[in-house]
Amino acid sequence: MVHWTAEEKQLIAGLWGKVNVEECGAEALARLLIVYPWTQRFFSSFGNLSSATAVLGNPNVHPHGRKVLTSFGEAVKNLDSIRKCFDQLSKLHCNELHVDTENFGGAECGSQRRFLFSGKGFRGL
Repeated sequence: MVHWTAEEKQLIAGLWGKVNVEECGAEALARLLIVYPWTQRFFSSFGNLSSATAVLGNPNVHPHGRKVLTSFGEAVKNLDSIRKCFDQLSKLHCNELHVDTENFGGAECGSQRRFLFSGKGFRGL
């Protein structure tokens, strides 16, 4: 469990407040799909992702990217219960969608691993 100091919470919230969820979410997901094309297999319902142009023009990429970053925003609002924030998403991605947890850089199935930031990683911002 990560325990945030008041200063870390303030830094995280301040940094997150500068994020344009709409724009950054779409861009981040598009980059993921373009740079790591094997991740496209998890988005087969999105339709054509055959090229960078197709990914950037795909009508499903933008809303899903926004959805992903919106969930991070909820976690930022609830840093003291961040595990609870991601519990359902973790179960969905692991148990139903069968996404390899290594794709989340620290996420795990069930209650053991979650999308967690390293508290020390925010020192020095």
